[in-house]
Amino acid sequence: MAVTGEEETESSGSGTGMKLPQATSSLHHGEEKKASAPHSQAVASQKKELRLLKNREAARECRRKKKEYVRCLENRVSKLEHQNRTLIEELTALKDVYQTKVE
Repeated sequence: MAVTGEEETESSGSGTGMKLPQATSSLHHGEEKKASAPHSQAVASQKKELRLLKNREAARECRRKKKEYVRCLENRVSKLEHQNRTLIEELTALKDVYQTKVE
C-alpha cells in the first residue's frame, strides 16, 4: 500500500487490517485554492521580479566581461601590429644587406 499522507480508516469491521483513504470534500479544497490564489499570485509576482533582477544583473556582468574581452583583444592586436612592423623593418634591413653583398 502506498503512503499518501491522507488520513486512513479501516474499511470494515472484518479485522483484515486493510485501510482505505478517507474521502475529503472537493469543495473544501476549492475554497482553499480560491483563498490562496491572491497569495500565490503575489508569490509568483515576487519570483518573477527576482528572476528579472537576477537576469538584469547577469546581463550586466556579461556585458562587462565582453568589454574586458574586447579590450584584451584590442591590446593583443596592438602588440601584434607593433611586432609585425618591427619584423617588416628587420626584413627590409636584411634584404638591403643581402642586396649589397650580391652586387
